[in-house]
Amino acid sequence: MTTVTSTDKAGVSAAPSPAKVDLTVGDPDERRVYWAVMDSWNVVRRGLLHYRRQPVLIVWQLGFPILSVLLYAYVFGGAMKPPGDGGDYRDFLMPGMFVMTMAFGFMNTATIVVNDAIKGVIDRFRSMPMAPSAVVAGRGGNDLVVACAELTILAATAFLTGWRSDGGFGGTLAAFGLLVLLRFSLIWLGVWLGLMVPNPEAAGGLYVVVFPLTMISSIFAPPSTMPDWLGVVAAWNPLSSTAAATRELFGNPVASDGSWIQENALLMAVAWPLVLTAVFLPLAVRRFQKLSR
Repeated sequence: MTTVTSTDKAGVSAAPSPAKVDLTVGDPDERRVYWAVMDSWNVVRRGLLHYRRQPVLIVWQLGFPILSVLLYAYVFGGAMKPPGDGGDYRDFLMPGMFVMTMAFGFMNTATIVVNDAIKGVIDRFRSMPMAPSAVVAGRGGNDLVVACAELTILAATAFLTGWRSDGGFGGTLAAFGLLVLLRFSLIWLGVWLGLMVPNPEAAGGLYVVVFPLTMISSIFAPPSTMPDWLGVVAAWNPLSSTAAATRELFGNPVASDGSWIQENALLMAVAWPLVLTAVFLPLAVRRFQKLSR
């Protein structure tokens, strides 16, 4: 131990006194948050590295939206008309295609999560000294990065086919923000489903449920063109609210029959994702925690 001697006024050395050592440590809550963020980033980085090592994943996840835009725009575009006073159906279709891509994305989340579960990857994560929330948060962060890449490529493809946003920079940015918000909320549904289903085959079978969900909406056609009861279901579909809100922000044709849900599409495009997040995020975390029991 280091000691320090002092001298009194008479010049006599006083007894040595021990030096003071600062033994304080940082706030444990701050360190916990720091390591949770770092662990989550490592999970995100792991997911992104898979795309570099398995390029076929990029071809599938980014190629499917491009193919969908081209097929729907050129196969059905000439036979269908947008609501209102004519115009190009692609102006009505493209915002809906953006929404559909964000909706289908959670199926990729579910498939990846169930693959990690059956291969023991999640068990290895739980055996490591890492934050329990990092696996779920990292999966969400990785999917948001992929969603932004999908939207960028999809928007570029739509632009090449003739689609334009007439809503200005602010409106266009807000529309893409709503699309990312929708994808963010559906990530937790995908994580929860991935932890619930027993194998990747069962996760793939969920497309049977998802496909009608996207069709019974305003993605491809106005709800007013459907039978009355089906039109009500389509109008209250959360995907319809995001589709209508993004069309409005993009300055594209909007289909509205005057009902409350369609007149308040912008409000509901924010409310629906918040509700979905409030429901499925706790369910996903709780399901992940039960895996260790």
